[in-house]
Amino acid sequence: MARTIDPAEVTRQLLTLGVEPGSVLVVHTAFSKVAPVDGGPCGLIEALQAALGPAGTLVMPSMGDNDDQPFDPEATPCIGMGVVADSFWRMEGVSRSDSPHAFAARGPLAQEITAPHPLDIPHGLDSPVGRVYGLGGQVLLLGVGHDADTTIHLAENLAGVRYRLPVYSTILVAGKPTRYDYGEVDHCCRNFALMDRWLDAPGRQRRGGVGHGEARLARSRDIVESALVRLRENETVFLHPLGVCNECDQAWASYPSGDPSRSLI
Repeated sequence: MARTIDPAEVTRQLLTLGVEPGSVLVVHTAFSKVAPVDGGPCGLIEALQAALGPAGTLVMPSMGDNDDQPFDPEATPCIGMGVVADSFWRMEGVSRSDSPHAFAARGPLAQEITAPHPLDIPHGLDSPVGRVYGLGGQVLLLGVGHDADTTIHLAENLAGVRYRLPVYSTILVAGKPTRYDYGEVDHCCRNFALMDRWLDAPGRQRRGGVGHGEARLARSRDIVESALVRLRENETVFLHPLGVCNECDQAWASYPSGDPSRSLI
């Protein structure tokens, strides 16, 4: 059985990787890949906060799990985002945005990052990931790859991609639960793995071990700029060809030309 790692050691690993004290850090993590850490998920959060210091702001996804229920930032779980994220929003001093596409944050910039954001453009400039981008923050992928990196959706929105997935959320209208249908820039996201070579080659991504997991660290602006270069060459670069997966097929169905030959994958 793997040894249990002390949070102080995890903090040292994070600083060695390049996490900047006083910065804004978005974290996507699978605790099963990092564990065991003393204190469990809360021990990992402690290590992240210690690396950032009191001037830093820690940010995590906090989206609800059930589209058929109105989102309540005080009560709605986000189990689908992992046990660390679902533990984080419940902690003292954490702000959570009031949106089915919620993010949670703790630190001096938490309220700014989690301020109200549009429902139907969940990852635009006026969203938590967009605000982290504007603040020059970093993105840490801990035990997960870029398929979990919502910052890449910001690049898709900035590029003006023309594909959407049909989705819905349940919101309160005059106190009554109401279904709201819209189109979201999304797909299966597996081809976000292309970001590794686009970031590794020019040295815009750092890799290392954190806990027992593999970590990737990059600046939000480097992720967005690297993705934008490719999206401006081919806006469907992240979509699989037709027939590979249902999510990408639905995205293609919304594409104005309907021509899958544009995909270079």
